[in-house]
Amino acid sequence: MPASRPYPAFHVIAKPSGPICNLDCHYCFYLEKEKLYPGTDQWRMPPDVLENYVRQYIAAQDAPQVDFTWQGGEPTLLGLEFFENVVRLQEKYAYGRRITNALQTNAVLIDDAWAAFLAQHQFLVGVSIDGPEELHNRFRPFKSGRGSFAEVLRGLQCLQRAGAEFNTLTAVNSVNSHHPLEVYRFLKEIGSRYLQFMPVVERAAAQPTPEGLSLVPPSFAKQAAVTPWSVEPLQYGLFLSTIFDEWVQHDVARCFVQLFDVALENWLGLTPALCIFRETCGAALAIEHNGDVYSCDHFVYPEHRLGNIQQAGLEVLVNSPQQVTFGNNKRDRLPQYCRDCGVRFACQGECPQHRFVQTPDGEAGLNYLCAGYKHLFHHIDPYMKFMAGELQSQRPPANVMAWAQARLRGGEG
Repeated sequence: MPASRPYPAFHVIAKPSGPICNLDCHYCFYLEKEKLYPGTDQWRMPPDVLENYVRQYIAAQDAPQVDFTWQGGEPTLLGLEFFENVVRLQEKYAYGRRITNALQTNAVLIDDAWAAFLAQHQFLVGVSIDGPEELHNRFRPFKSGRGSFAEVLRGLQCLQRAGAEFNTLTAVNSVNSHHPLEVYRFLKEIGSRYLQFMPVVERAAAQPTPEGLSLVPPSFAKQAAVTPWSVEPLQYGLFLSTIFDEWVQHDVARCFVQLFDVALENWLGLTPALCIFRETCGAALAIEHNGDVYSCDHFVYPEHRLGNIQQAGLEVLVNSPQQVTFGNNKRDRLPQYCRDCGVRFACQGECPQHRFVQTPDGEAGLNYLCAGYKHLFHHIDPYMKFMAGELQSQRPPANVMAWAQARLRGGEG
């Protein structure tokens, strides 16, 4: 493959069931994407589209390992046989590549059969859970209005019995963001050792778009307001900083928090694994149930549709001028206020989806979460420097725990 391709290796989040879900999470930005496909009654990736996707995705990767991610909506609604076919197709088209799978799920349909399959085929299962019962149920009910916590926990226990590898994804919202240690300790209590914290940030338009969408992109110029379930900017930083203080004293190398791991990559001068903290983006796309490819999971809007894999190859769509421009805009449209910031190296303006406020001097494009990230990155700076120094000296970064305990007990930090 030519090395000059803008994205010789890339990642796609597949939505084989589209936006269809058995929960009605208040903050979910994807449920309303159903309106982009009016008249659709079969929300299931057709066999020919699935086979084309698996074949093209593997063939387009200039890497020895190809990582598939399956999400929704809720992908388990498709049934176990759908993913049995996925594995068969991956084996058919692997041609010596190592194939991995990640499945993001609300876990309410996970039973022993699902768990056994996921464990046997080494799927990494991401379980969406927002904390203890009262915090989780606040925004994650079934469509009947009943809370989903008990069923999620039952599904998680099935995964644990089967020995399936799992992590947890917690949406940090306007409610649970005020209970950081309660959330963190709960996740550890239920056996999670790999934790992701995702900020809930959405704007709702006063009037829906022509497609009927209420949640709008940062480019939306008409009246829109941040939703009541969105996390407050500084509170997000306080939430993470509070968890960090407990983690850095007791849990380094025992419990892995994605954002802290990625931050350490930045302090080491490495390219961060998480796209939101890279200087440019564009190598993380989304594919809908019918084969439509979009610039990003968070930019599934008509103007960001690149095409369909049934008409144009995935490799062509990913490396198209439209997508390259989208990825470079993350860097090129960064406000001067951010360019002059002391923690730009750790943030890079974060996700473009959140850049809809103005800088203090009136320039557009500041990230809504700026205050939170500034607080967090200044707070963790001494500990990150210590861990980076340990790694560079070929010593374990977990040495930071004793140092952090002494520092924090002394009132510093």
